[in-house]
Amino acid sequence: DRSPPRVSRAARGHAMFLRASLIVLLLLWPRPSAGKKKLYIGALFPMSGGWPGGQACMPSAQMALDLVNNRSDILPDYELELIHYDSMCDPGEATKLLYDLLYTEPIKIVLMPGCSGVSTLVAEAARMWNLIVLSYGSSSPALSNRQRFPTFFRTHPSATLHNPTRVQLFQKWKWTRIATIQQTTEVFTSTLDDLEQRTKEAGIEISVRQSFLTDPAVAVKNLKRQDARIIVGLFYETEARKVFCEVFKEKLYGKKYVWFLIGWYADNWFKIKDPAINCTVENMTEAVEGHVTTEIVMLNPETVRGVSNMTSQEFIAALMSRLGGMNPEETGGFQEAPLAYDAVWALALALNKTVAPLKAKGRRLEDFNYNNHDITSEIYRALNTSSFEGVSGQVVFDAQGSRMAMTLIEQLQGGSYKKIGYYDSSQKNLSWFGNDVWIGKMDYIQNSQPYLNNMTAVGCMMALAAVFPLGIDGHHVHRSQFPVVCQFRLWLLGLGFSLAYGSMFTKIWWVHTLFTKKDEKKEKKKQHLEPWKLYATVGVLLAIDFLSLMIWQIVDPLHITVEKFTKEAPKEDLDVLIQPLLEHCSSEKMNTWLGVVYGYKGLLLLLGIFLAYETKSVSTEKINDHRAVGMAIYNVAVLCLITAPVTMILSSQQDASFAFASLAIVFSAYITLVVLFVPKMRRLITRGEWQSEQQDTLKTGSSTNNNDEEKSRQLERENRELQKIIQEWMRHRLQTGIYSLPDWSHMKRGAMQCFLPRREEE
Repeated sequence: DRSPPRVSRAARGHAMFLRASLIVLLLLWPRPSAGKKKLYIGALFPMSGGWPGGQACMPSAQMALDLVNNRSDILPDYELELIHYDSMCDPGEATKLLYDLLYTEPIKIVLMPGCSGVSTLVAEAARMWNLIVLSYGSSSPALSNRQRFPTFFRTHPSATLHNPTRVQLFQKWKWTRIATIQQTTEVFTSTLDDLEQRTKEAGIEISVRQSFLTDPAVAVKNLKRQDARIIVGLFYETEARKVFCEVFKEKLYGKKYVWFLIGWYADNWFKIKDPAINCTVENMTEAVEGHVTTEIVMLNPETVRGVSNMTSQEFIAALMSRLGGMNPEETGGFQEAPLAYDAVWALALALNKTVAPLKAKGRRLEDFNYNNHDITSEIYRALNTSSFEGVSGQVVFDAQGSRMAMTLIEQLQGGSYKKIGYYDSSQKNLSWFGNDVWIGKMDYIQNSQPYLNNMTAVGCMMALAAVFPLGIDGHHVHRSQFPVVCQFRLWLLGLGFSLAYGSMFTKIWWVHTLFTKKDEKKEKKKQHLEPWKLYATVGVLLAIDFLSLMIWQIVDPLHITVEKFTKEAPKEDLDVLIQPLLEHCSSEKMNTWLGVVYGYKGLLLLLGIFLAYETKSVSTEKINDHRAVGMAIYNVAVLCLITAPVTMILSSQQDASFAFASLAIVFSAYITLVVLFVPKMRRLITRGEWQSEQQDTLKTGSSTNNNDEEKSRQLERENRELQKIIQEWMRHRLQTGIYSLPDWSHMKRGAMQCFLPRREEE
């Protein structure tokens, strides 16, 4: 006999540790609850391919399944299990995997695909097996077709969900005409068709519609040629860089244009070096500045606990833990992960809702097979009425099975995106932030020619400063210095008038010259209003005054003259007489010089009144405060035309003369400043009321009320050419006797309508 081998104490301790570890492992190992029946979900997660969204969506869905299976109030008699494959976001690969899912046990009660192409294939085939399809990552508008996809639902909103937000913004900013440019793909074409329908219902016209396949150069040039101002762009990120490179070349950006883009591009998409374009990062940054984006909200911005008893922030933390520290920016589908999480909860709640109705009919969920239409109908009905708070927000489906969600509105300001609002399509509620929106916010001031405004302000201050030397007499300065005071009065009033009134007169003159003349010979001169022309006009008026004053001062300078009045006896009997004296600023040929100055400036005043009256109905974007300028000109002209003769009559009554002249100067200067600058200050302070003054421009998205002078002139030329052609045609027909003379007014109206589809008033 051999005695058994001896076991060391260390070996026995090690064996005990292994047994204890095994017991703990067995206790913690997840196992089906006793008596629970399994329901299987067939899922296709794209772990690779064009959109590797399964990298984050699959862990998210599995996390939701674990929570659902641990809930005693949701499907207490059932356990959900996920059977998933990698579709690679490829419909061809998905076809093979769908066959495996359908023809391999166990039976799947619901299918969960991702990617629009894969979901299209699965959803179209699923009805033949009475299967509900619930997608977490499909945005194609084509999937909203209930005839083609009768059992399809998705927690990822349709791409058309951007359109109600866009229409809401168009209405908020009172635009009635827009333009579009799209990449020629099914998703963007169907999105644009939906936008066209919605804008038509809202009374908004898509006046220009351009598309391209790979090269957007021609489409962008057509937008420029047709004077598009409010532009909706629908294209992928790579094509967006091509589009805005062409936008930079065509100068189709800046204060006159507003671009609406899709919000799911990378934040630095315009800074990425792309060999397909020949624009620098600086060019791209300049071109994209100020554009507005709309983006589906995929993560609830509010800190609320939804049906899973988890806030959106807690969900992200839990997901990051499951991903094991992977970089979210490098993990496919990280943004869409909340949608996959809520898709599982939507399914679980819907299945839970069907238990009671099926039991009443003597049916059970585990009785489902691919020939059982009744159970499918109950699941469809439950999903269709879903409404709960998820980590992605309120989960509600529309009549086409698409998710209704909030839309985030952002604007690129200073090279970075700023949130400016949210739009809840289910509640039709637009939530606006306090952030500034750069939609031409400074156009009102810039288009009022601020340098001319500054000249007006300086001129008014000089005129106001002239009030002080007007009140100075021999009591305040020495007699020898009085001629200097006289010259000071003359130069302050003369140059102040030239700057203040001259800058206002210049605005009215150029508005009248450019926008009321119809002479074809001056077509070239009307094309553009260069700022230097305005400054040159003011310079000419200022030079005329400067030269005339200089000649006056050199040839016949002002000097002090004393006017003597009748001697008066004082009230006290002092045996003396008082000689009243009045000091004047005068020259040898004072009346001649005053006649020249008053005549010249009087003609300017009368001409200013005439031009203000002539341009009162003109609406132009280039000098948009000309109506206020006209009011200021009326004020200055009336006061000056009254004050000049009155002060000459009252010249011997120094107090009355000074009071009348000084009050006229003060009132004309302050009224001018109030009329010109208070509206601008109010718009800067209120940040938004500027739109009321430019409503004509904003209503059309392009300056339709005569604001677009260049297009108006082009259309007029085309109309004249068309009329000549029609007249020659009619003359020829009359000579040949083939046709009788048609109704000329009808022909003319038809011709005008052919060339002016967007401007009936022309």
